[in-house]
Amino acid sequence: MLLPVLPKVEKNLRHCKNSNSSSISKLTMATKVLMVAEKPSIALSIATALSGGRMSSRRGSTEVHEFDGTFLGYRVQYKVTSVIGHVFSVDFPPKYQDWAATDPLTLFEAPVVKSESNPKAHIRQHLNREARGCGDLVLWLDCDREGENICFEVIECTGFHANDGKRVHRARFSSVTEKDITHAMKNLVQPNKDESLAVDARQEIDLKVGVAFTRFQTTYFQGKYGNLDSRVISYGPCQTPTLGFCVQRYLQISTFK
Repeated sequence: MLLPVLPKVEKNLRHCKNSNSSSISKLTMATKVLMVAEKPSIALSIATALSGGRMSSRRGSTEVHEFDGTFLGYRVQYKVTSVIGHVFSVDFPPKYQDWAATDPLTLFEAPVVKSESNPKAHIRQHLNREARGCGDLVLWLDCDREGENICFEVIECTGFHANDGKRVHRARFSSVTEKDITHAMKNLVQPNKDESLAVDARQEIDLKVGVAFTRFQTTYFQGKYGNLDSRVISYGPCQTPTLGFCVQRYLQISTFK
């Protein structure tokens, strides 16, 4: 009487086995943690501190250091790599690149676009490739506004912002000593979107003010001074006031009696 039940039991066991295999497979995929620093030397310091020097390294657009460890109570495989400063930079679309055809005043209301800062380095492709199969992303960028902005550039490159179940963490640290790195790993937070947006605004203002005034004063001064040996007279919100301080000091020294 029990024999007819056996096929059903066997079928259920096979189903459970397949389900468990699927779960194990997913768990395996989620046990990789990608960590990204702002430059290669910091990535090396982080990997060395967390692995105790027991790691393997391979070449990529920037080096990738791999080792096994524990993360949030689970055994994981770490991958530590880096960017080289900002991944993206802002500029005007091609239609605004022609000086003769563009009134400098229109640049203040012109749209801006982001493109890869150093296309030859292939950082965006590198981050996207290394993020595959990783369930967590730990951001080790500098702890200032620029670093916060690069955090969100890395998030965009890795695709973590668009994938459910993938978690993003921010490490806050003041030095790359083993003590500070270990402390940062135990106190991970979330990246600050507001600070990143502040940098986006600053970059757009710098671009628009710098390019608009550079084009204006370059065309304005051309032909007005015979000894002016410069094709471009650049303007920048930082460089021009700095130049003013230098000239002021020069005049003080040259007229000193």
